[in-house]
Amino acid sequence: MKPITPEIPSQELLILPLKKEPDAVVRVPGSKSLTNRALLIAALADGFSTLTNALFSDDTIYFANALQNLGFCVNLEPQKSCMTVCGQGGRIPSRSARLYVGNAGTAARFLTALLTLAEGEFSLDGDARMRERPIGDLVAALRQLGAQVTGVDGQNPPASLPLKIMAAGLPGGRAEIAGNISSQFLSALLMVAPYAAGPVEIMLTTELASRPYVEITLAMMADFGVQVERRDERSYRLRPARYQARQEVRIEPDATAASYFFAVPAICGGRVHLRHLSRRSSQGDLRFLDLLTRMGCTVAEKDGMIEVSAAAGLQGLDVDMSDIPDTAQTLAALAPFAQSPTRIRGIASARFKETDRVAAACAELRRIGVQVEEHADGLTIQPCAQFQPALIRTYNDHRMAMAFSLIGLRVPGISIENPACVSKTFPDFFRVLEELR
Repeated sequence: MKPITPEIPSQELLILPLKKEPDAVVRVPGSKSLTNRALLIAALADGFSTLTNALFSDDTIYFANALQNLGFCVNLEPQKSCMTVCGQGGRIPSRSARLYVGNAGTAARFLTALLTLAEGEFSLDGDARMRERPIGDLVAALRQLGAQVTGVDGQNPPASLPLKIMAAGLPGGRAEIAGNISSQFLSALLMVAPYAAGPVEIMLTTELASRPYVEITLAMMADFGVQVERRDERSYRLRPARYQARQEVRIEPDATAASYFFAVPAICGGRVHLRHLSRRSSQGDLRFLDLLTRMGCTVAEKDGMIEVSAAAGLQGLDVDMSDIPDTAQTLAALAPFAQSPTRIRGIASARFKETDRVAAACAELRRIGVQVEEHADGLTIQPCAQFQPALIRTYNDHRMAMAFSLIGLRVPGISIENPACVSKTFPDFFRVLEELR
């Protein structure tokens, strides 16, 4: 199955303002983070596991296709949002493969770790932006555990894709790794460590960015029967173990995707209800609801739905978003509508995503007439009384497209460049956005 190309304009899309305050019930697709973690762990487990409400988007399809290219049986049923994986008990069926992951960061990081369990020679590459995104800290940690990972051009150790993996199983041992660039490095190590030949100890050398995503990893591992020993917040120990297949893995709706719709009442008034997602979820990006509450919105959970209602007067925030950087663009998009400035801190790691999201958010806010100051780890956004019509550049970043389209629901003349980039994680985003009308 190829990555998804949505049937929406490829050049630009005009977002029409809402004519009335919304009172809508919306659904968002399954979580990318949960889907790709479940795919990896299910492939390592013994037997068949079925993922329901799985996300079908570019990032998950790249990963599922890579598993198929490695010889795993992965049955994809997009009409049913269902994926079935036949796990091989830690064995990688193929002895060689050339894998391509586009700009899918989770796929790149997870596959790099997974391939060290194999026997044979493998290469891993991505698109131009993925070749710029860092992976050196993960490679260094895997090499400490006995893996042979180099650049395909002989660069040793490599800082980014493409990679060559000369795999002969992962011996194990002790590894130190930085966590301030991406939590995906630690998650990748944790998920494959049970299949190392010996015990694995992982020590963080820095603070951990996006910590809730590691909690998601640990919870998913536990669901498949493997526990991780944690001595403190920077130390993890794993002994050889085997994942057990699960008859059904129900993938929750994506909390990051939900953030765009949670933000709508803050910008446009009215109410939005989101189905099948609970605040008890392990997905850290649900903490975005706490920010909306602090800004003056009302958040309630009832009848299996989360409901967000408009604020009487939207207040700005000074907030550290280091744990939830993927929602920072959502906050940046609604901040100009607040009555006081908003300072977003702690998102230096966002500069290494699909684009430099700090710089991109600042540039596009200025394009529509918002006064904004860029900082090394974030930005300060002033209230805006007079917006300018503009074509919003997306930098081929799905989160830029989704977050800044919200502004067009209230401000006339806002168009989104390259709206098809949302296929990375939410191919139906603009169709769901229309359901607000």
